[in-house]
Amino acid sequence: MAVASDNEEFAKSPLQPLISVEKLEQVFDLGKGQQVKAVNQVDLDIYRGETLGLVGESGSGKSTLGRAILQLYEPTSGRVMFHGFDLKQLTRAEQFRVRKDMQIIFQDPYASLDPRMKVEDIIGEALDTHGLVKNASQRRERIEELLALVELDASFASRFPHEFSGGQRQRIGIARALAVEPDFIVADEPLSALDVSIQAQIIDLMQKLQEQLGLTYLFIAHDLAVVKQISDRVAVMQHGQIVEIAETNELYDKPLHPYTQQLLSAVPRLDTQFRASDQEIKDAVPASQHVVTLVEVSPGHFVAQ
Repeated sequence: MAVASDNEEFAKSPLQPLISVEKLEQVFDLGKGQQVKAVNQVDLDIYRGETLGLVGESGSGKSTLGRAILQLYEPTSGRVMFHGFDLKQLTRAEQFRVRKDMQIIFQDPYASLDPRMKVEDIIGEALDTHGLVKNASQRRERIEELLALVELDASFASRFPHEFSGGQRQRIGIARALAVEPDFIVADEPLSALDVSIQAQIIDLMQKLQEQLGLTYLFIAHDLAVVKQISDRVAVMQHGQIVEIAETNELYDKPLHPYTQQLLSAVPRLDTQFRASDQEIKDAVPASQHVVTLVEVSPGHFVAQ
């Protein structure tokens, strides 16, 4: 069985999703007979070259969904299709090859980089693991190329993570993700630990890289202002389920689900005095005891019924 990256005809079709999530569930065992269903029967398509924003309050299941798509968590049920292939059905060797095509940028640039490793080894580890360089000279050249891509000086390669600012560390994390030339990147709240001015720089960098390298992003965040800036479409997640999804302008201009409306009302605005509290957001729609059904109310705009 050929793995996803070998299926060029499928990969080039703009009408076929790069990622298709079908009835995905992620259940965690808490012990003593207790379980929590973090992701509940999620269906989701992500198209090549787009940025799909995924928003919701803390505990809504956003990060869990992203990691289940990448198979960092083994989904309890359902399936994830990548380039038309069911990731769960791949052999171990095929999974290893596909792994480099799907990468993640972590939330905390301080915790996600090994403090004992130099930058050249943090970035170069994936190059070594996947056999993408033949010798030390080629390795060093590729690391310098990756640092240049994220707008860092080549001299940074010989330094340790503690010598950098938060924004610089996140750039190193992005370079690490790019090292294996992925098609798809899950950006798991990559800006939340950064100052606002640095956030803008990282957004600009990610957009440049997307255009330059043809990347596809799942951009997970709770900051709806940031999501609006970077996303082509936005999916809203509550209690482990998608409750609304639409093109960005459509969703922000015409939010239809009560939870989406409450989330948007919590975004600070210059033209209003009202701002919903966190508790009001949580109370907007009670926890669902059943699986919601998404209904298309206008082209590309789906709302839970």
